[in-house]
Amino acid sequence: MTTPPPPAHADAPASAPNRADCPDSGRIRAIPSEAPWRDLMGGDARREIRCYDHGFVALVDAMPRLVPEGQTADAAIVQAARVSYGQGTKKVSEDRGLIRYLLRHRHTTPFEMVEFKFHVAMPIFIARQWIRHRTANVNEYSGRYSIMPDRFYKPSIENVRKQSRANRQGGSERFVTEPEGSEEARREAQTAAEFLAYLEKTEKLHAEYLRLSEAGVSRELARIGLPVSLYTEWYWKCDLHNILRFLSLRMDAHAQEEIRVYAQAMHDLIEPIVPLTMEAWRDYDREAMHLTRLEIEAIRRLAEQRGREGEGVGGAGATLQPLVVSDNKREQAEWDEKRRRLGL
Repeated sequence: MTTPPPPAHADAPASAPNRADCPDSGRIRAIPSEAPWRDLMGGDARREIRCYDHGFVALVDAMPRLVPEGQTADAAIVQAARVSYGQGTKKVSEDRGLIRYLLRHRHTTPFEMVEFKFHVAMPIFIARQWIRHRTANVNEYSGRYSIMPDRFYKPSIENVRKQSRANRQGGSERFVTEPEGSEEARREAQTAAEFLAYLEKTEKLHAEYLRLSEAGVSRELARIGLPVSLYTEWYWKCDLHNILRFLSLRMDAHAQEEIRVYAQAMHDLIEPIVPLTMEAWRDYDREAMHLTRLEIEAIRRLAEQRGREGEGVGGAGATLQPLVVSDNKREQAEWDEKRRRLGL
């Protein structure tokens, strides 16, 4: 697939240079397109999804941006995969089969041929999780050079969450926010309200930050007293293979709720541009299930037990036993959830 010249910008002067004006035009071979091209973003400068009060995920560019009519950016993946024996078929149905094969067998290199560039505004605590994905090109708003804007993330009282007893990293259960009822309910409602009051106090530090900055304290020092609920923003460019990895981890139910909102927005922005890839990703990753060796052994023991009882694997007389070898409570809980999904 030959990359066409970029379309002329609407504001470009009428006298913009053409190929003949290029100094090296004698060495450059221009190959015309075999079919009309279309912009995968429909000519839009950006496509944006708002996240919370002050946040957003905006898609600002894609590579490839221009594709032949009737194709999507999935074509660049297929082109890379078939480079060893030419372009091959142009049928979308066969492209779909190849993409599904590549994802199913974890042949990931062709997916690196597609890239997306995002402009993102998010709370600093989300940015610190996000930056752990060290496979992108990132340029962040700098508090050393500029005053940090007065924008903070604060959840609603209904979204104040309790610390999980099983997972040290997070929590999903909400506090009771209606004080009517038991003493425990009143305590929970009070705790949720106190947390929001605590956030309001931290937001007031911004006024002190501005005052001290204006008094001469360097911006690089003045910013260190600001809370991580403050919004930052960056440009984030990444190839599709590593974006899929990001989405697998950050759309997962175990990820923090706030970053899941951003991951879902990213997913929704790129899905129309690489629909075949996102379909395969859902089938083989997002909505798939990985079984460990211990879990496979547990299913095999169930089949053997039912076989001995003459009921077959579908019989109801045998019960699926807990995992052997492992006495880890979290591992057992994960196995229980997989059993539920499998109907065992």
